[in-house]
Amino acid sequence: MWLVECAARSGVLVVGLFVTTGLWDWLPARWWAVGAALVLAAGYVALVPLWRFAVHRWEVTETAVYTQRGWWTRERRIAPMSRVQTVDLTQGVLARAFGLASVTVTTASAAGPLRIEGLDRVVALRLVDDLTSKAGLVEGDAT
Repeated sequence: MWLVECAARSGVLVVGLFVTTGLWDWLPARWWAVGAALVLAAGYVALVPLWRFAVHRWEVTETAVYTQRGWWTRERRIAPMSRVQTVDLTQGVLARAFGLASVTVTTASAAGPLRIEGLDRVVALRLVDDLTSKAGLVEGDAT
């Protein structure tokens, strides 16, 4: 799914640049710009999905939800079960086509929700049920 997302983004950029170069009659190196964009887009499509796969991690224990994400800097977040307010499952059009889903865990935190992306739909449904039941067992009001 991440590969297709990257290819679509790159494709829009390259096609847009290709179309606009036709309007740049005064720019002698306009086709070099398209060629450079194609090389950069190919690198983006080849490397970004692999990088995301290598970096993105998540884990759920009896006491907390752990996530890791990031590009240049790593963001590791821990949300104690006592802070979990809602657990949501979302599927975009592309995710549905691949049988995938994302789980969003909203907490009583100013840092915002934790997001676990690219899960198999069945795994995501089980995770939502599991987190909901674990959060319901913890004493407290998630504030």
